[in-house]
Amino acid sequence: MEQQIEASYIEAYRSGRLKEAGARARRWMKKCTLCPRLCRVDRLSDEKGYCRTGRLAIVASYGPHYGEERPLVGKGGSGTIFFSHCNLFCTFCQNYDISHGGEGTAAPAEVLAEIMLSLQNGGCHNINFVTPSHVIHPILEALPTAIERGLNIPLVYNCGGYERVSALKLLNGIVDIYMPDFKFWSSEASRELCDAPDYPERARLALKEMHRQVGDLLLDERGVAQRGLLVRHLVMPNDLAGTSGVVGFIAGEISPRTYVNIMDQYHPCGGAFRNTGINRRTSPEEFRDALDMARRAGLVRLDDRHRHWVSIEL
Repeated sequence: MEQQIEASYIEAYRSGRLKEAGARARRWMKKCTLCPRLCRVDRLSDEKGYCRTGRLAIVASYGPHYGEERPLVGKGGSGTIFFSHCNLFCTFCQNYDISHGGEGTAAPAEVLAEIMLSLQNGGCHNINFVTPSHVIHPILEALPTAIERGLNIPLVYNCGGYERVSALKLLNGIVDIYMPDFKFWSSEASRELCDAPDYPERARLALKEMHRQVGDLLLDERGVAQRGLLVRHLVMPNDLAGTSGVVGFIAGEISPRTYVNIMDQYHPCGGAFRNTGINRRTSPEEFRDALDMARRAGLVRLDDRHRHWVSIEL
């Protein structure tokens, strides 16, 4: 285990790189190309593209979360900030009311900074931005104020995996922990379920860039994550997620020591009830098969709830 290290964004703030990244993100917002949708709308003037989000981030909820992976939760919880809307809009989204319904309140930079500080002051181990891909600029805009007022815990970029590498490079040296989903291996499934046939290729490139920036997951003496990559993969009915391809890619082209959470909590939500391929829960057999695929692929750091399947080297 590693000792606690300084959050990356503090050095980025001192060097001026944080300010520069925020300025670049602002310029991109004028003709938005922050995500692969490339809507090119003027979000600074509150125009809305695919993500249905204009100038300000919309916050659906925030607070300590104890249902995340153990390295994020520790004893104090993960300080989650759930952003409304998304750049994917999966038909089966498990947070359908937030992503599709847009429930939430606009949060100017000073409000977003205050939320971060309140989570830190409440004892959370990190600031966990949930679905941040479309609100990179508001996050970067809020960080200087939060840092000046004492923010110093790791930042988690908890995303769906549908990213532009050029946008991720804005976050180099700012984000401490990347936590992407790798949802689909096939373009057919991603086209049908989230209108993004390029998702698999975008996700592969994104994971490589994320790992290049932060490496394998590092923990402190308490077992709490400080920096690195953590990947989630939701097992889908009828293997629509293409689990074998996903775990093989992670083990072979990212790192066999990548911390991976193979998730079994899929249940039909939103538009899933209208699709016969995904209108049921994942079966125990499908989940066991997915874990076995991960083991055979060579992954050695599965989330510890599956400790009986794969040894975890921390």
